[in-house]
Amino acid sequence: QVQLVESGGGLVQAGGSLRLSCAASGRSFSSDCMAWFRQAPGKEREFVAFITRLNLRTNYSDSVKSRFTISRDNAKNTLYLQMNSLKPEDTAVYYCAASKHYSTVAPNDYVYWGQGTQVTVSS
Repeated sequence: QVQLVESGGGLVQAGGSLRLSCAASGRSFSSDCMAWFRQAPGKEREFVAFITRLNLRTNYSDSVKSRFTISRDNAKNTLYLQMNSLKPEDTAVYYCAASKHYSTVAPNDYVYWGQGTQVTVSS
């Protein structure tokens, strides 16, 4: 059974940091493009960041660029998102996802999804 399980969410004050993890099981995701998306209440799911296989390339949405860092440990089959300088507008449920595309920001290109982890940033 293929699973992606996120962890590390929580409540943090503005300016604080959190590190999200996404543990994959069921098969290796080392050849997949892995990404983080987020969805705030009443809003559509939006792209946050992706990292290609072999860590060749990363891409970030403009809203998180220079504050968030995506990384992966293929040996542990785990994806990470280091979030610094958090803002109240970063409050959302964060999802990790896997795609067979080399690189993509489109949610529909991602086949596997985790259940999400809540991040709440207070002002």
